[in-house]
Amino acid sequence: MNVDRLALWLLILLALAHPALAGELLAKWLGQTVYVPIYSHIYADDRYKDKPFLLTSTLSIRNTDLHKAFTLTSVRYYDSKGTLLQQYLESPATVEPLSSIRFIVPESESRGGSGAKFVVEWEAKTAVTEPIIESVMIGTKMQQGISFISTGRVIDGTRAR
Repeated sequence: MNVDRLALWLLILLALAHPALAGELLAKWLGQTVYVPIYSHIYADDRYKDKPFLLTSTLSIRNTDLHKAFTLTSVRYYDSKGTLLQQYLESPATVEPLSSIRFIVPESESRGGSGAKFVVEWEAKTAVTEPIIESVMIGTKMQQGISFISTGRVIDGTRAR
């Protein structure tokens, strides 16, 4: 009996030490501000002599909630110095359950630089599961091709209680 109690206490302490084990992965939110790195170009190798390798970037926002929508209130694109280059939303946009929305930064847009970013803001009337917000970059030049993803990070938000 003492061993069972000790094991139970160890599991409780472990869950408290690792919030993901205590349901953190299923957290519900009422809104977030998310920072998403975007690369409008990168630097490849010596063959390009420090010339930027231009990329097309796609910002993907995916509603992971099975039943509830949320509203995108702002999608802003900034350059490497933090200067606002473009506001992608003219008015709020609803993202329905299990649907997604995308915003594209074309390869020809080189002002963002290697440190470009999106700041995405969304809100919900009732608690929803956290959306997946990430960027996908791709570029091809001659026989060279590159693609990679970058994950958004919550920098502000309101958790549901």
